[in-house]
Amino acid sequence: DRLHLLLCPGSAALKSLKRCILRGTGPEPGAGHRCWVQLCCPLETERHEGVARILSHEGGVTDVEVLQAALLHDTVEDTDTTPTELEAKFGPVVARIVQEVTDDKSLPKRERKRVQVEHAAQCSRQAKLVKLADKLYNLRDLNRCTPVGWSSERVHEYFVWASEVVRNLKGTNSVLEEKLAELFQERGLTL
Repeated sequence: DRLHLLLCPGSAALKSLKRCILRGTGPEPGAGHRCWVQLCCPLETERHEGVARILSHEGGVTDVEVLQAALLHDTVEDTDTTPTELEAKFGPVVARIVQEVTDDKSLPKRERKRVQVEHAAQCSRQAKLVKLADKLYNLRDLNRCTPVGWSSERVHEYFVWASEVVRNLKGTNSVLEEKLAELFQERGLTL
């Protein structure tokens, strides 16, 4: 089926999707996210595929446009690809979802985080799904391996901030929200 073709590792559809945007320049140094479209970095490709797999396999999401947006969610933020180019290649729905989850990199980091918390409640259900899966992937990743240079305090601050975002996404997907609640509970946080 279409969903399997999209998410199967090494599938022609996934390889084609990755080749559609080739202008990636990567994010600012130390941002913790490298652009998935830089094919020289298979770990970042794995992260974006992981967000889509969480939606599909754990969250039960079958909307192909949501899954495509999950694969592309950092593209505008971390490359010089424009929303117009994204729309031309993937359609208006995918472009809108990606735009909804894209941070404004012109803002200072603290302001971007504040805006993300406030904006979460106003996002479409489709964008909320991508945000939930991205947060779940990132938090699991932090539990597996603390990034170089991150103190335990910084990790805790990330969990606190993520819980604030997720609190504004409640009512979107009970399965993903429960998995996130478990991670927060392990850190002494509640939703």
